[in-house]
Amino acid sequence: MRISIYQNKSARSQKVSDNLKILLSEHKHRFTFDEINPEVVISIGGDGTLLSAFQKYLDQIDQVRFVGVHTGHLGFYADWQEFELDELVDSLLQLQPQTIKYPLLESIVQYSDGSQKRVLSMNEAALKQISGTLAADVLIDGELFERFRGDGLTAATPTGSTAYNKAIGGAVMNPSLASIQLSEIASINNQVFRTLGSPLVVGPKEVIRVVPLKADNEIILSHDHLNETTDQIAWVEFRVAHEQVSFASYRHTPFWRRVRNSFIGDEVVD
Repeated sequence: MRISIYQNKSARSQKVSDNLKILLSEHKHRFTFDEINPEVVISIGGDGTLLSAFQKYLDQIDQVRFVGVHTGHLGFYADWQEFELDELVDSLLQLQPQTIKYPLLESIVQYSDGSQKRVLSMNEAALKQISGTLAADVLIDGELFERFRGDGLTAATPTGSTAYNKAIGGAVMNPSLASIQLSEIASINNQVFRTLGSPLVVGPKEVIRVVPLKADNEIILSHDHLNETTDQIAWVEFRVAHEQVSFASYRHTPFWRRVRNSFIGDEVVD
């Protein structure tokens, strides 16, 4: 098995990484370290670290599977804790993992100079205007749905629905649903301006297009942890990507248990 270990820069994660490399090196007949063409990428840190690992191996997304080891503040994607390295190595040696696949978000960004780029996100993409309010037309499958005014818009995957999307009032969605969710950031709703005022969910064959009304205004466009500031956006389209991200699950934690563990805890009040 070809393994790459990807950790954040904290001393804690570096120590866990070093310990894991020692344990794996004891089984050289089974494991080789390969950062270029791995079969399994083990991310050590929090969810932000795993997002970085995802972006690093994006061009191999159909060939690699991820395993998360939690040392950060939030480990929603992680099945393992930092003190379970022995158990993780035993599982790598003995078990055939179940492959769990999650939907990804595809963004097509059209610039005013005619150029275009395609970006994949595991959590979400967001548009925000640097100053003032963002004014944009929102179209669904080419038909005008609303004219938005507010701080911004986010498009989230089901797994990303527990991140920024949840913080701004979006719904938490099970990743078995191949869909994306568009949520408003502080929309303006009065007698002059009117938007839906709530998140909307579209299916795998639907396309959301956001067209800024003032193309020369500076906008921050983010994809997961990556940010771009530009005044050249003509429009951005969001849809469910045909690619998916794969996790090697040696022990599967059900989605709603992850949600409960991350946000509620184990305490039950009678």
